[in-house]
Formats: sequence, structure tokens, C-alpha cells
Amino acid sequence: MILKEQIIQYFKENNNQISREMTDLLAEMVRQKTVNVISEKLTEHPYLEERGEEYRVADIVKREFEKWNIPFQVYARNEKRPNIIGNIGSGKSGKILFMPGHMDVVPAGEGWDSDPFEPVVKDGKMYGRGTLDNKGPLVAAMFAGRIMKDVIGEENIRGILQVAALSDEETTDPDGVDFGIEYLLEEKLISPTYAIIPDIGYNMGKIEIAEKGRVAYKIKTKGKQAHGSTPELGVNAIYPMAKIISLIEQLNLESKDDPTFDTPTTINLGEIHGGTASNIVPNQCYIILDIRIMPDQTPEGVKKELEKLCKQVGDDITIEIMDQSLAHKVNPNSVLVKKIKENCKLVRNHEPGLIGFGGITFGKSLNFAGVESVGFGPGDDTAFHVENEYVEIQQLVDFALIVCLITLDLV
Repeated sequence: MILKEQIIQYFKENNNQISREMTDLLAEMVRQKTVNVISEKLTEHPYLEERGEEYRVADIVKREFEKWNIPFQVYARNEKRPNIIGNIGSGKSGKILFMPGHMDVVPAGEGWDSDPFEPVVKDGKMYGRGTLDNKGPLVAAMFAGRIMKDVIGEENIRGILQVAALSDEETTDPDGVDFGIEYLLEEKLISPTYAIIPDIGYNMGKIEIAEKGRVAYKIKTKGKQAHGSTPELGVNAIYPMAKIISLIEQLNLESKDDPTFDTPTTINLGEIHGGTASNIVPNQCYIILDIRIMPDQTPEGVKKELEKLCKQVGDDITIEIMDQSLAHKVNPNSVLVKKIKENCKLVRNHEPGLIGFGGITFGKSLNFAGVESVGFGPGDDTAFHVENEYVEIQQLVDFALIVCLITLDLV
């Protein structure tokens, strides 16, 4: 308890200085256009030679770690898309708390009140692409490591706090090659005990203990090509697809009630493709569905439901699972969840609730790799991937303090 009191007192006495230093470092990172898009969209971003280019932020992370005397490793499948992992602590306990933030961002989009890559600080908030998702939380985790090292010394940290700056979170190229968390796990480059993913928002008011699975289904109808002036000689593949889409709109995929999740299984019709010209009867049409499944559902089980639906329209219809990930759920009474609750209450004067999440974070890969992992972090969950993205600077400071306290409790 004495060590925790030292950390709390340090933050109390140095809040303004910590806030200023965090602001400066975050602004420098936001100015780096580490935009991650699929390869075919690179031409829309002439400032990029390749996807992400996270090395621009990684160079800043390495510089700060070197300045702070924090040892780190660089792991990279591609030198322009590296992963930096800093280690703080004695390691005597053998336990590791992994804090991964990602360095890539989504495209800025339209509608901003200011240049999205020239950060603006106003009313205690910083605006800019990546301020919240996810460079701000990354900076906060970095400061947590630095402050623990400086204030109480690494010899007083029984285990290790690993602060990780990772690549390739926002999108995956069609080839499926991953340069971030999946790469690290595949190559067995990390083996933490616990992980906290600071990438969900909710202003530290929620702990994300579960995530739905995501399955992409391709449904294809076939026809017979003919000239547009004689459609009676062909079979238009779009017409049966229109009937399928109408049925999908009414489809209810039943699952067990789980109070962890605010919503049940969701279905999104994200893509539709059919036809080559208005004067040609299309001989094929396909759609791609994004379905977020609950823990009691399986990709194959949902596929069978879709097959039943399609049989109402015709027999010559194919369904393919293009991509899939299963749902997962962490024990709500785990020590990781307990310590987040306790220390958030201590710093923020509220105990966060528990939620299930429809999105996908690093937590899914980590949990399926056997690492107990939950989502928890600063920021407004409505500020992700939108214009005028922002984060409250004081929340970043509070989050850094909470990370310090959790580290002392867990490892």
C-alpha cells in the first residue's frame, strides 16, 4: 500500500506537468499520418507508400523509451510496420501485464472543424485523428511505465508491465497477413499473464469482458447472360438475390439471452455486386453479410439458418464463409476484473460496470491464445472513427495512474 500511496501522491503533486508532457507527446504522434487502408485504396492516400507506415510513430516511442531508460524490443514482419514492446519491472514474480495500444489510424474522412492531423487543444480536450483511437491511450500507458520506474523503482515492481505500440489493428488486407498482434502470437514473441486493451472508450465506466464473434458470409446467385433487349432469353441473377435480401431483412437469428451484451446477434448487409452493364442480363450476383454472433452460436450453425432461408428462393444458391472469429467471454469475477474495478473506484470515484462488445479488439486474439484479456480505457466511445475525434487530457492522466496501481496489484 505504501508504494501505491507514493504513486498517487506523485500524480497529485505533478498533475499539470504530466498533462502538459502527455499533450506534447500525443500531438507529435497525431501529426504522423499512420493511416491503415487495404492495398487497393493506397492511391487515395498519396502521402503513403504502403499501408499504415507505423514506423513514424514507432520512432517516437523508441526515442522516448531510450530517453527514459526503458528497455524495449522491436519485432517486425515489415520494417515499416514494427511493434515496439517496452518492459518495466524486476520480473521476479514471473507475471506480465500487457498494455497494447495501436499506432495505425483510420482515414480522416470529411466534416472536420480543423485539420485532422494538426491536433487542436480546446477546453481540456485534444482533437485530431488518433487522439483516442489509439495514440492517446498508448501515450498514457507509456507514461505509466515511466512514472513507476522513476518514482518507486523497478526493483519494487515484482513482475513486468509491458507497454506495447503495435501495428495493423484497423484493417486487414485481403491476403490476411497480419503485422501486429497476430504476428506476435504466431511467432510466440509475447506470453503475458494478463492484458488490458485500452481501446473501447466508455470514459473508463465499463470493462469489456466479452466480444461477439464476427463472420463474413458470401451468398451467390446464378443466372444466364443474355442481351438486355431480350431478357426473356436469359436468367437475371439479381432478381432472386432481391428476394433473399428481403428475407434477410426480416431474419431473426435466435440465441440465448446474455445480459453482458446490450444487443443480440446483428446482421449487416455490407456489399452487393451484380451485373456488368445495363444492357446485359447479369449471370451472377453476390452479397456479403457481416454477422456478429453470440457465445452460444457457431459460424456453421448460422450458415445452416441462411441455407434454410435461401431454399425459400431457389436451389442454385451458394453460401461461403469468407472470414470468421468466435465469440469469447472472460470470467466476470476474475482477479483482473476485480483489480480494475477497485483502482478505478479509487481514482475516478466510480466502479465500472461490465459489458459485452460487438466490435473486435486485440482482446479476442489474446484470449484465444490463453491470455486473460479485457477492454478498459479512457475516452468517449462515440468519438471513435468519426470527424472531430477527441480525448480528454485529464482522462489520459487518470488512466496512467490507474495502470500504475493495477500493475502493483496484479504482477
